[in-house]
Amino acid sequence: MPVESRRLLGVRVDATNYRDATLQILEWARQARSRYVCLAAVNNIMEARDSADYRAVMEQADLVTSDGMPLVWLLRRLGVRRATRVYGPDLMPALLAAASAEGIPVGFYGGSPEVLERLIGLAKRQFPGLRVAYAESPPFRQLTAAEDERTARAIEQAGVRILFVGLGSPKQDRWMHTQHGRIGAVMLGVGAAFDFFAGAKPQAPVWMRRSGLEWAFRLATEPKRLWRRYLKQNPRFLMLALAQLVRARTI
Repeated sequence: MPVESRRLLGVRVDATNYRDATLQILEWARQARSRYVCLAAVNNIMEARDSADYRAVMEQADLVTSDGMPLVWLLRRLGVRRATRVYGPDLMPALLAAASAEGIPVGFYGGSPEVLERLIGLAKRQFPGLRVAYAESPPFRQLTAAEDERTARAIEQAGVRILFVGLGSPKQDRWMHTQHGRIGAVMLGVGAAFDFFAGAKPQAPVWMRRSGLEWAFRLATEPKRLWRRYLKQNPRFLMLALAQLVRARTI
């Protein structure tokens, strides 16, 4: 079935679900397609609204999921009644399980060396037979063109077919965009999924995730890093989303 999409504040978001997203990603992986998937939350939408360059990155993604509950609610108000959340920290384990069952090689790019080591160890124990073909914890600085080329070549030579990218957004989305067509793998920007899976950072309780309050939990646990994102972007998103709904006459 074709994916139903809507433009949220001018940014395309695809109304998929875990099952359909997993099936699509597996199909691309089997064919060694170069694809990238952006998992969009409020911050992505606002970044894309403010930056034409980043908006192009999102627009050219092969799949843009609704990673945040506010996006799911807005999709529903815009007529996609069955819109559901497709959240990076939940999508990654689903894909690891499927890749393990099919013998599809996976890779990890991002996170600290300690987090990456623990993530891989836990993933291999949880998903016996998982083929981890590549793993790298890149430096926090901007890579040189030569370093970036070596990384792309190493991932390609390793035979990775699904690459989980944990650089944080929007950095991970920009990186995937530059590798589109260079790496024959499906790249997914899963954000904090590495830290959550490895137990390096606490994850919000399920009830907070379902009620759209995960941002408050993350702000409380990482205030210095996240206060600008949430306290600046969330109110702007709310006002602009209400304006879009008024124009669409759905309130």
